Amino acid sequence: MTVRMFVPAGIVVGVLVLVGVHSAEAADQPQQLKSACERGTPTACNALGLLHMKGEGVKQDDARAAALFRKACDLGDPSSCSNLGVLYAEGSGVQQDDMQAAVFARRACDGGEARGCYNLGVMYAEGTGVQQDDVQAADFTRKACDTGNMKGCYNLAVMYAEGTGVQQDDVQAADLYKAVCEGGNARGCYNLAAMYAAGTGIQQDDIRAADYYRKACDGGNARGCYNLGVMHAEGTGVSQDEFQAADFYRKSCDGGSARGCANLGSMYAAGNGIKQDDARAATLYRKACDDGDAKGCINLGVIYQVGRGVKSDDTEALKHYGKACDLREPKGCSLYAKLKTGRR
Repeated sequence: MTVRMFVPAGIVVGVLVLVGVHSAEAADQPQQLKSACERGTPTACNALGLLHMKGEGVKQDDARAAALFRKACDLGDPSSCSNLGVLYAEGSGVQQDDMQAAVFARRACDGGEARGCYNLGVMYAEGTGVQQDDVQAADFTRKACDTGNMKGCYNLAVMYAEGTGVQQDDVQAADLYKAVCEGGNARGCYNLAAMYAAGTGIQQDDIRAADYYRKACDGGNARGCYNLGVMHAEGTGVSQDEFQAADFYRKSCDGGSARGCANLGSMYAAGNGIKQDDARAATLYRKACDDGDAKGCINLGVIYQVGRGVKSDDTEALKHYGKACDLREPKGCSLYAKLKTGRR
């Protein structure tokens, strides 16, 4: 087993509503917010709009929220412009209109609202509501990052890692991943760990790689848990420890990593770091295979062929070898052909 480096192939996208007030506080005073909004206080209109979106203390009403965001935006509140842009992007309370979404994201960004810049960067990256333009995407994403938006910094790191809209620069990517990791972004921690593991843009250091994989795992990143499991299994950057490896594979499997499930299944099959249990191994191989892991399919095929943890069944074995082959795993193709033809 080897640690697999993973740097996203594309930008993490998504537009988020900026919460201008603590909703728990605002929910206790909708009438006061309404009065303040009627007097022309834009932040009150924005807060009241958010309450209507969530149905907290007032009737849930996206159309009312949109009207309040529009009023606040026209009164000069950039957060409300950002929120209105999101509603246009989603078609919530207004007719869906990507061009209008871009218009209000730009107004928000021009007013210094980081999430407006972030959203506009995403729209330029995707060509949604604007003409696709990687350079513009990078410019607006940088504005978001410079204003403290960590998702913007993450996207900018991906752009530097890939050379999308900017000159490729692994050192810049690593610096940005470090910043977003310190800000609590688990994917940033994962990508920084991968760069330490490979020595890309930063001095190779397995110990630091393990540290950042642990941070990613603690933050809910299943791949971080998987890679940390591999490192404990191999003794790379950490002490060799089968019990720890099994624990991190379990965390990665629970978090949705098919390879984590497959590796945990192998540990149950061998009794490494965990009590030997063929039936449990079979269950985990099946989960991994169902989630598209070719090696999980191969292992499931093998145990059906030999009848270990499940009843021997060549038809089932062929099915799983075939799926592994379809997933472009040569060993699956070879095992399928051998079982089908009766070759040893």
